[in-house]
Formats: sequence, structure tokens, C-alpha cells
Amino acid sequence: MTPLRPPRSPLGRRFGHLVGAYGLVALTVLLFLTFSLALPDTFPTLDNVSAILSNHSVPAVLALGVTLPIATGKFDLSIGYGLGLAHVVTMQLIVAEGWLWPVACLVVLLGGAVAGTVNGLVVAYARIDSFIATLGTGSVMYAFTGWITDGARIVPGPHGLPAAFTDLYDSRFLGLPVPAFYVLALTAVLWVLLERLPLGRYLYVIGSNPRAAELVGIPTRRYVVRAFTGSGLVVGIAGVLLAAQQQIGNPSVGMDYLLPAFVGALLGSTAIRPGRANAPGTLVAVTVLAVGLAGIGQLGAQFWVTPLFNGSTLLIAVGLAGYAARRQLQRRRAEPSRPVPEPPGTAS
Repeated sequence: MTPLRPPRSPLGRRFGHLVGAYGLVALTVLLFLTFSLALPDTFPTLDNVSAILSNHSVPAVLALGVTLPIATGKFDLSIGYGLGLAHVVTMQLIVAEGWLWPVACLVVLLGGAVAGTVNGLVVAYARIDSFIATLGTGSVMYAFTGWITDGARIVPGPHGLPAAFTDLYDSRFLGLPVPAFYVLALTAVLWVLLERLPLGRYLYVIGSNPRAAELVGIPTRRYVVRAFTGSGLVVGIAGVLLAAQQQIGNPSVGMDYLLPAFVGALLGSTAIRPGRANAPGTLVAVTVLAVGLAGIGQLGAQFWVTPLFNGSTLLIAVGLAGYAARRQLQRRRAEPSRPVPEPPGTAS
């Protein structure tokens, strides 16, 4: 008979929780201090901090968008293709069609939501695995990108893009790049949706136990579709931001952002609320990656170090996310069960 392990003291449990929840935050601070000591003239400067915030705003937005399907236990592999399509359509409408930039951006956001809804319908109602379904829809998006651009870049004329449009990325607020505030605002919105509204509770229940969610009356397929719709909307936002950043339409750029987005979302599920995808944790994870990549880049690392860093971190993130999820499941089994709020429309 296997002897039972003695229960940990309250102090030990508290310390373990703090390390699990805020370990990435401490790692971010440690990395920043380490690179600041190694590169005192360039790293701990406002210009460098601004560059880090600006360069990693699009991956951060995408990682936050991926968080929604992951909360339901699904994965959206189409985000890279969707990002490429969204930013190409933005440029096409503004440059080639002569649309007003606010109208073009609104159309792209709505198109992203529609594409996300299609992903959700295929996954939830056609019962196709999310990996296969979103890889298939992503390939269709890539085909549309090639059809729109004919494989060539969309380059603005001699007058360039409207200044108000490029200011979406280039402007500053309180001395920092304005894209950083987009990321903070999106993090706050997703935090409210996932942590303070019934929607988030339903998504987490679906992600942890879809069968139990159905038994308590949660319309799982409907909420899976909503999660993908939200993800598609966020991809549209990232596409508009990428167009304002690059100021050309590049049909092959989107896939470069797929891996960093998933690394941020999966690694984020080990922080703040370990064991489940959450917006603040994703923000912390993206910050760790941004600081790490900026530091090794300034130390003179070769170009191949970036994919090596991202791939290795993804493997670590998946392992840590699985471990955190198992610990959370064990803790739930040991605690009294808490009621799930009634889905809308089930009250008598």
C-alpha cells in the first residue's frame, strides 16, 4: 500500500501558489535586470522599452485572441493566415479601392468576426477537430490572400497612406507607443469577459469538461462559436494594426506570428491563474518573451536564435500548462464543488 503524503502546511501551500501564479512576473523582472546589467547603455532606456512595446504589440494582440478558443479546449491555427488576409484586405481597400480608412478598418474587423464564426461553426457543429478545421479554413484564407494580391505586395502611391491611419501605430501617449495601450485595453476587456461575466465561467467549464457542461445545460456549441468569433475579431484588430505598422500589403507575412502567439497564450496559462488560459497571464508571458528576445538580440545572437527560442519556449509552455492543469484538477477534487451559474434561459 502506497503511503499517503502528509498535507502541506498552509504556509507551504501559499508559497507554492505565489510561485505558480507570479513566477513569470518575477522572471520578467529578473530578465530585465540581467540584460540591463549586461547592456547598461542600451537596454534600460526609454527608447529600448518603447521599441519592445511597439515591436511586440501585434503578437500580443494575437496571443490574447488565441486565449478565447484555448479557454474552451480548442485551438485556432488559422490566426496566422487570418492576420495576413486582414492586413492585405486593409491595404487593398485603402490603397487600391480608395475607401476611407475608418470604413476599411470596420469592414476588416467585421470580416474577422465572420471568419471566426465560420471556424466556430465548423468546429462545433461539423464536429471536426479544431486543429484540422482551422488549418483547413486557414488555407482557404491564404488562398484568398493570394487571389487579392496575385502574389505581389500592395504598395501605396507617392502620397502614402493617410496620416491618421498610420498614427494608429506610430503615435505616442504618455511617452509610450500607443499600441501598448491597445494591448492593455484588450487585456482588460478579456479579463472582464473571462473572470467577471458568466460567459467566462461557461467557457472554462466547457474547456475542462464538455460533457459536464452539457449535463448542466450549457449550450456548449453556441459558446464555442462565440469564442472563435471573438478570436476572429481580435485577429481583425491585429491585421489593421499590422497594416498601419508595415504600410505595405505583404501576402506572406502572417505565419511569422503564429508561433509567438501560441507560445504567449500557452505560457500565459501557467501564470496569474495557473491551469487555465487567462488574459493577464498571457500579457505577462508575452512580456517575458519580448524582453528575452530583445535582450538576446542586443547581445548579438544569430537570426536562427529567435525561432529556437520560440520553439523551445513553446515546448516548455505546453509542459508547464499541462502540469498546472493537472494540479488545478487535483485541487478541485479535494475541495467542495462550487455551483456553476445557470445558463441564460434555463431559469424557471
